Amino acid sequence: MPEWVEVITRTLAAVVVLFALTRLLGKRQISQLSFFEYITGITIGDLAATISLDVKGTWYLGIISLSVWVLVSLGIEFLQLKSKKARDFIDSKSTVLIKDGKILEDNLKKERLTNEELLEQLRGKDVFKAAEVEFAIMEPNGEINVLLKKQNQPLTPTHLGIQVAPETESQTVILDGKVMDEPLATRGLNRRWIHTELEKIGVSLDNVYIGQVDAYGQLYVDLFDDKIKVPEPQQKATLYADLKKCQADLEMFGLSTDRLEAKTMYGQCSMQLEQVISDVKPLLTR
Repeated sequence: MPEWVEVITRTLAAVVVLFALTRLLGKRQISQLSFFEYITGITIGDLAATISLDVKGTWYLGIISLSVWVLVSLGIEFLQLKSKKARDFIDSKSTVLIKDGKILEDNLKKERLTNEELLEQLRGKDVFKAAEVEFAIMEPNGEINVLLKKQNQPLTPTHLGIQVAPETESQTVILDGKVMDEPLATRGLNRRWIHTELEKIGVSLDNVYIGQVDAYGQLYVDLFDDKIKVPEPQQKATLYADLKKCQADLEMFGLSTDRLEAKTMYGQCSMQLEQVISDVKPLLTR
């Protein structure tokens, strides 16, 4: 067999074996790596390249070596699952780099991290002042996670004591001009609804690149033709305006009548509707 044919054959075989062994190792091997996983990844890649090009060597010995490395890696992962001491020894522990806004220089030196590198990592987390940080911790995989001080954290409905309903994920109902029936049925909708909504905004189905329905049943589309500007759905804005108009009408009816009972009734209804508007405003105006 010519050497170039043998190289092609070995390379294809190495790809298949490497793919199978990587699937066996799991997704963790292709995520952010620990020390041992980093070494394992480099070694397995080097062995696969050697199997492909070393035509004078015995190919099955490379496969045996690959298998041994994979088994060792699986054994290490199993040991880490069973023992915290093993995890701490193999992956090391997390290191606190900032505490109460104070940078811990000794821990930076321990991790061989300069102050400029730390600031760069903080900027990657949208933090530009170390004094705003409550804790900054370097994880065993080298990633730095940051917790801001309370006064510097973004304001959320929880901070204001407001309860909001859970929001379901958006469903993609149109892809490349074709209706996706399964996600459409998940929302309790049908093709007739799709065509009605597209008619409202003056868009044909075959011009829709992606169409998504949000948790409130509104259709958002991105078109193949980027020059066409698609109007934003206005159902929520219209509903909010209608509620405000009804509340204003109730107040006006209460002011225009001379009957005490009617005035009281209109006033109570206006106050109740005002409370409803206040409750649904975050959902209708965002």
